[in-house]
Amino acid sequence: MLPRMPMTRRTFLAQTALLTAAHALGAGAGDAIIDIHQHTNYSGRSNAALLEHQRKLGITHTVLLPAGKFYGLDAQCGGNDSVHDMRRSHPGEFSVFANEMPYEKDAEGVIRKYLKDGAIGIGEQKFRVFADSGYIERVAAIAKEFNVPVLLHFWDADYNMELPRFHRILEKFPTVNFIGHAQTWWGHIDKRYDAKTMYPKGPVTPGGITDRLLADHANAYADLSAFSGHNALVRDEAFTRDFMQRHADKLLFGTDCADSVGEGDKCTGAQILAAVRRLAPSKAVERKVLHDNAKLLMKL
Repeated sequence: MLPRMPMTRRTFLAQTALLTAAHALGAGAGDAIIDIHQHTNYSGRSNAALLEHQRKLGITHTVLLPAGKFYGLDAQCGGNDSVHDMRRSHPGEFSVFANEMPYEKDAEGVIRKYLKDGAIGIGEQKFRVFADSGYIERVAAIAKEFNVPVLLHFWDADYNMELPRFHRILEKFPTVNFIGHAQTWWGHIDKRYDAKTMYPKGPVTPGGITDRLLADHANAYADLSAFSGHNALVRDEAFTRDFMQRHADKLLFGTDCADSVGEGDKCTGAQILAAVRRLAPSKAVERKVLHDNAKLLMKL
């Protein structure tokens, strides 16, 4: 037997870094969870509180979505530099998207800059445009160039309005993957969509636009985060089980909650996680939703 060579400090640090990255990405772990939707400075929450929140939930990798230069996504969220700082401070635990208001003159330059600096997608696009506008085409063209997904917040009152028009974007950019999110996106799982009710309750009438977009377009995906996602999961559990089976390869787990609790009924992310585990029609579907779909889509 050859004598064991002493471990140098450089070797120790290298091995530690590899183990940390493997843990963060859930390498070989059946319980790995990727959260595709979180923010820095969310309603003033500190980075330390965000980190504790994610670890309490058992999240092994988090995608941070920045705001543009103004408004903070209406929640004081941090911008591009903020999420990149968090990524660099905790290597292996975080990935980031790039973002900017699409009607800003320098939007293309800003988004390209941060994509070149390591961002893996564009969003959260939460701005006052229509769902098939030239502004979304402007962002989609950059996503096509860099081969990254775009995450959009759909709310008819203000953001990416009139979801029935969105199929035109999906058709015009078939190689760009789009991730739908928020009140209007999830309200439209119901054929009898009511624009006046942000968080509808009760049985879902099949045939909604969101269901059809996911079925008809290979480049359409859905983000389960926030109260809108949780509400969609639990309002009609029989429908949800069938929905999750139909779109098992299209659903992505996210939290998008601003709390610092990270567990129990006071944390929307914890409630979404519990609902996915309870309602997934099989363990295989659960794994896809909590980990595999995001890993594949975002090349993690």
